[in-house]
Amino acid sequence: MSAPVIYQLGHQPIKDHTFSPDRSFLAITKGNEVELYQVSSSLTIKPKLFTILKGHDKTVTSVDISPDGTRILTCSQDRNALVWEFDGNDYKPTLVLLRINRAATVCKWSPDGQKFAVGSSDRVIAVCYYEAENDWWVSKHLKKPLKSTITSLSWHPNNVLLASGSTDGHVRVFSAFIKGIDEKPEPTVWGSKLPFQTLCGDFINETGAWVHDVSFTPDGNALGFVSHDSTIGIIYPEGEGLAPRSIINVKTQYLPFKSFVFLSNNKLVVGGHNCNLIVFEGDESEWKESYKVEKQKDLINDIPERKDNDDEEEISSHQALNMFKQLDLKGRVNKPSNGADGSKALSTIHQNTISSIRLFSNNKVSTSGIDGKIVIFTV
Repeated sequence: MSAPVIYQLGHQPIKDHTFSPDRSFLAITKGNEVELYQVSSSLTIKPKLFTILKGHDKTVTSVDISPDGTRILTCSQDRNALVWEFDGNDYKPTLVLLRINRAATVCKWSPDGQKFAVGSSDRVIAVCYYEAENDWWVSKHLKKPLKSTITSLSWHPNNVLLASGSTDGHVRVFSAFIKGIDEKPEPTVWGSKLPFQTLCGDFINETGAWVHDVSFTPDGNALGFVSHDSTIGIIYPEGEGLAPRSIINVKTQYLPFKSFVFLSNNKLVVGGHNCNLIVFEGDESEWKESYKVEKQKDLINDIPERKDNDDEEEISSHQALNMFKQLDLKGRVNKPSNGADGSKALSTIHQNTISSIRLFSNNKVSTSGIDGKIVIFTV
C-alpha cells in the first residue's frame, strides 16, 4: 500500500473538496470562498493556487465539478448556488434560481452533467437545469414529504433517481425526471414509472439520528448511508411497491462518521470524527469491518497508568498560576511538540474531523478535514 499524499492547504477548516475528473485541478471550500489549485500529475508536488471564486457572502457549504470538468457548482448559507464557467481568462458565475429561503447545504451534479440538485434547510431539494434563452439555471422543487434540513444527496447512475439524507433520520429516493432534459429511464429495482417527485423509497434509521451522508452503490441497486449514531446502513430494494429485500444496520463503537464512498458494490470506506478511514465489506446478508486504513492508537486504553506518589509535593498557588498562563486557547499547555519525539496529538494524519471523502481513482480516495488538509489515501 503506497504512502498517503498529504497537502496542508492552510489551517482553515475545509468543509468540502472535489478533484476535476482528469485530476488536473482541485476545488476546496474555505469560509465564503472556493480556492482552485493546479495539481501535478505526479501528485507529490504541492498543488498551486491559481484562482479564488468569490461570489458568496456566507459560508460555502458544498462544491462539485461537472463530469466533463468544465463547470464548477457551489452553494452557500447565503441561500444561493452558482455555476462557474471558464471564459478564457477567468471563471464567471451563472445565476441559479433556487427559490429557497434558507441556507443551501449540499449540491451535486447528475452523472451526465445536464442538471444538478441542491439540498437546503428550507426542507426543499431544488433540481436545476439550464435555460439557454435566459442564460440561467431554473429549478423544480422536491418537497413532499421533506420536513427537515437536507444534509446529503446522491444521484443514481441513470441520471433520474436522487437519494437524500436529512436531519430527521430519513433516507429517501425521489424521481428527479425533467421532461425535455432526460430520456425515459429503464425500469430499476426502485421503480419503473418515474414522473417528477415520485417517492421511490423512504427509510429511517433505528435511532432517528441525523443522516450525514448517503450514496448509491456503483450499480445503483442498493443505497448506503451513515448517521450520527455511528451506524452504517445499507438498503437493498426488492422492487416497486415492495418492502426492501434486506436492510443492513452496522453498529460501531467509533465516533460518528461524516462521509463515505463505495469503492465497489461490496466495499465502502467511511470517515468522520474518528479522524481515520475504516473499510467495510459485505453483501445483502451481512456487512463487517475489514480494516483501518491507518494504524491508530487507542486514546483511552493506551494512556499510561498514573503512579500515585503520596510524597508528591502540593502545587503552590504561584506554580498553578504559571500553569494557567501557559495554557493556550484550547486548554493545552504550550510545548515545542506534543512528545519528546515530536509526535502529533493524534496518531492519524488528520488531526481533526474528516469532513468529506471523494473517490479519487479505483483504489484511492481523497479526504478533506477541519485541520485544513487534503489527503489522498490508497485503500
